[in-house]
Amino acid sequence: MESLEEISEEEAPKGPRTSSFLSGKLTAKEILATKTQNYFAETKRTEDILMQVAFSIGLGSIWRFPYLCQRNGGGSFILMYFFMLLSFGIPLLYMEMIMGHWLRVDNIRVWKQLVPWLGGIGYASILVCILMSLYNSVIITWSLSYLANSFDNSLPWNQCPLVKTTNVTDLSCLRTVSHQYFWYHTTLSASGHIEEGVDALVLHLTLGIFAAWFLLFLTMITGLKISMQACRPVLPVMLASACPSSPLLLTSGFCLDPPGQILIFSVFLLYIVLLCFLIRSLFLEGAVASLRRMVTTELSSWASLDLWRQAGGHVVYSLGLGLGTTINFSSKAGGNSYIQVASLVALVNLVTSLLLTSIIFIVLEFWATTSGHTCVEKSVSKLISLIKKGVLPQDAKPPEDILLLPALDYLDWISNLPQHLQYPVIHFSPSCSIMTQKDKFMEGPGLAFAAFSQAISLFPGASLWAILFFLALVIMGLSTLMSILEGIVCPLQTSFSLFRRYPKLLSVLICLGGFLGSLVFTSHAGSYIMSLFDDCLVPLTLIVIVAFQNVALAWIYGARRFREEMFSKLGHLLWSFFTFLWRYVTLPGLLALFTICLTQLHRRVPSYYIAWNSSMPACHFIPDICAVHEECQHSRFKAGEPGLSNHRQQ
Repeated sequence: MESLEEISEEEAPKGPRTSSFLSGKLTAKEILATKTQNYFAETKRTEDILMQVAFSIGLGSIWRFPYLCQRNGGGSFILMYFFMLLSFGIPLLYMEMIMGHWLRVDNIRVWKQLVPWLGGIGYASILVCILMSLYNSVIITWSLSYLANSFDNSLPWNQCPLVKTTNVTDLSCLRTVSHQYFWYHTTLSASGHIEEGVDALVLHLTLGIFAAWFLLFLTMITGLKISMQACRPVLPVMLASACPSSPLLLTSGFCLDPPGQILIFSVFLLYIVLLCFLIRSLFLEGAVASLRRMVTTELSSWASLDLWRQAGGHVVYSLGLGLGTTINFSSKAGGNSYIQVASLVALVNLVTSLLLTSIIFIVLEFWATTSGHTCVEKSVSKLISLIKKGVLPQDAKPPEDILLLPALDYLDWISNLPQHLQYPVIHFSPSCSIMTQKDKFMEGPGLAFAAFSQAISLFPGASLWAILFFLALVIMGLSTLMSILEGIVCPLQTSFSLFRRYPKLLSVLICLGGFLGSLVFTSHAGSYIMSLFDDCLVPLTLIVIVAFQNVALAWIYGARRFREEMFSKLGHLLWSFFTFLWRYVTLPGLLALFTICLTQLHRRVPSYYIAWNSSMPACHFIPDICAVHEECQHSRFKAGEPGLSNHRQQ
């Protein structure tokens, strides 16, 4: 094909001055087009990296890492996670990125081309994406629920709700902090067992999950991109016509993607809000002690197989390994610096997780420090102040010696009050726990929601902070779920001609099936089922898929052969250290993790999950799928006193 300069010289007049003038003018156009092309390509690469980082953050940093860290002793889990992140997290993330960049196909065809008889790896990734999309949609629903409640001038989680009927659940709000009560009682309407309430849906959660899947459906059928999918070129026609011989300029223009920019903006907004939360929480009582506890490491805890399982599983989960999304993304992205990108994604993921965990640890220590007798003192002081102001009658005045008695006697005094006095006394009680709480009295995926609702309450104009925070969570949740769905949609459209001819049919099937499949998580026991999915099923499946990927590339196709192929593609050899890791470090590590997971499934001591129970205190563990009895590792209370119980499978 003739260049633009040659064509122009043939068509120009034969005079030497004119020819020289036009030649110089065209050269200037080419220079301008090249600079513009480089600018757009660099901007697109930056946006791709930011969206990859946003996907990793939204996948597990916000709600998953903090409760795993708190469950496993803080510093021990952080150190173990960091060790596994370096040893096989970054190498495996780099492996998926470089494979997508090399073959430029989706996660189904990449394995069919590489090792045809292992083509089922791509379909296994789709199955995991389906599972993750089901229970990630309920996390969006929880964020929507909190967002809807954020528009009240007085945030509903700041105090015990004022109810119209008398029952023992009223006093349960005083046995724990109101933020935890709001989570279990108001947001989830949680049952006491995983077997109870599975067939009964919570109305507002059902409406929320319908709204989430409907938004995703609109996004898919209208072609909006709020995740990492490549979009059409939008370079001005004038710049394209200046250099028609440049295919890159015509096919990979800058992606003017407003929803994608909204996602990136929400990430920066989230960081600003989190930094404000951290600064404010540092002034809370017990902040220094909580941070010290967070970084304290007990080497003896490394003997726990459960610590290895959960740290390794979260490395695979948080980086999105085995989902196929990284391969799909890299097949469309430009640039060759995937070592730096993989390291950056892992680093930002870790820093974000530590930032969130610091805030949550401080809040938990604040709850524990202000519980028990300290809470009774605050409650009595507030009641006396309200009586002096005339808000409460004199009959609501506590006994003179109430501060000399155990904390439980204060609850007994409230329970013996007349009905018309019980309501306001409970409603005006400060947000603290009458029961003496330990520093680990709440766990599970809801820990982040309860803790951050407490952090929000510390600010003036708390409603605005709540709206900003939970709106950012909703946007990040939708974008993360969209990225997961791309791991389903893109491979199926390229593999089946029916879905290529009718792309909207696939969107309808996925969103309708996702909505129906997610309904189980909106039941009264839905949060318990979601915890078991997240803790047992999905990490194990991802480990198996990533192990097969590692075997296929490093041993069946051959790491040395792959290195040679990449030399012809990139023009330089891959760092031999990574091929060594793929062959002798990551694969044995994944097999060891898989063995530990199988061992834990058949161990004598069963797994657990936290449940809201009407006969137990605010304890700090969570029941299993076939729980048949209740036990608590700390003090017990008489029947009828709500709290959290530790159910275990026998």
